[in-house]
Amino acid sequence: MRRLLDALYDGAAALAAVFMVGLLVMVLLSILGRQLHFHVPGTDSYAGYMMAAAGFLALAHTLKRGEHIRVTLLLSKLQGKSRRGLELWALFAATLLAALSAFYSARLVWQSRQFNDISTGNDATPLWIPQLAMALGTLILLIAFVDELVLEWRGRRSHAVPDEAVRNE
Repeated sequence: MRRLLDALYDGAAALAAVFMVGLLVMVLLSILGRQLHFHVPGTDSYAGYMMAAAGFLALAHTLKRGEHIRVTLLLSKLQGKSRRGLELWALFAATLLAALSAFYSARLVWQSRQFNDISTGNDATPLWIPQLAMALGTLILLIAFVDELVLEWRGRRSHAVPDEAVRNE
């Protein structure tokens, strides 16, 4: 199960990287278009869709690598059961928020599809298509938070410390 979950997080991160490359292509195409006097409709919209997709799809991978911003001022002062209790509470609250985000993201995709909602730009993209990345990213983030909560509950959670945080002190 661990390998499957890690593959899910890594796969979402790889897909986020693909969207980042797509974002680069859209920006370069827009710049070239201005310099060479041609216009490709929708490049700005598609760059925005790709930026959002990259951000949402990278959330779970970032969480699992310990790269999310955490406020550890209070947590660093606690030890033992009180520290573990605060960790469990924070992970439970984050899991609840991730579940709400995943639910409402999926609901937005469903409603956009149902209402045939399209972009107001000249690309006229059905909005449920770019919204899928947000829904998928929040769902994978929910899975990652449940994973972290279960690991903490069982006492098997390792606290990843990014290298940059160590160098900043």
